[in-house]
Amino acid sequence: MPCSLVIGASKGLGFELAKRLHSLGHTVYATTRSDKSPNFPQGVKVIQNIDVGIQSAGSSICDALGGSKLDLVFMSAGLFKMDSFNKPDWEAHLDMYKVVSMAPLFIAHHLVQSGSMSSPSKFIIITSEGGSISLRTGEESGGAYGHHASKAAANMVGKVLSNDLYDKSITVAMIHPGFMKTDMTKSVGFDQFYESGGAVEPSEAAASTVDFVLKLTHDKSGTFWAPRGPSGIGGAERVMGSDLSTPLQLPW
Repeated sequence: MPCSLVIGASKGLGFELAKRLHSLGHTVYATTRSDKSPNFPQGVKVIQNIDVGIQSAGSSICDALGGSKLDLVFMSAGLFKMDSFNKPDWEAHLDMYKVVSMAPLFIAHHLVQSGSMSSPSKFIIITSEGGSISLRTGEESGGAYGHHASKAAANMVGKVLSNDLYDKSITVAMIHPGFMKTDMTKSVGFDQFYESGGAVEPSEAAASTVDFVLKLTHDKSGTFWAPRGPSGIGGAERVMGSDLSTPLQLPW
């Protein structure tokens, strides 16, 4: 039975990833940020009080695993705070970098060094097409500097991780799961774009993400993908042309 860990499973995509993996027969560990957990399916092993924005998160996760060997890890914890050129937010930037782009490295370090990762295994970082520099065209709106920059940094972290972990047979990939109807996107006002942007429910995004990742091969380590294809990615056709494939490999 495969053993999977979903980091950041309190709600939204992470919660749905845990449910999806459990439905497929995986042993599932799921972390939550507080001691309040959503209604996970019976059998999901919940690791509470994991704040990936602090350095000790990785060691705390390893302690809770109790020697279990992981075949698949989803780094799904996220943070999105809006800012603009006229009103940049220093603390918000720091918070996003810690959660989005620093945490994957430090958690991967602890999981690998503690022997918690199987060989072969997969370490999947949920990022965003918002972290693609190539897709930020003149037609795209400005602002959200911390969001875009932290996602781009997460993509770079994943790429470098893939080089370091390749010979350990650990596949690393960055995934844009799609534009989703979540508390996070609603909190920054993106619910106004749900209809025009083709936003989907987290459960739908989780299904396509898991299906793609389970088929992902080691030769694709270090790559950046949209399992749902160009749907909901505003700059995709402007930058990459028409008749794009699904799944779609995204440009840096």
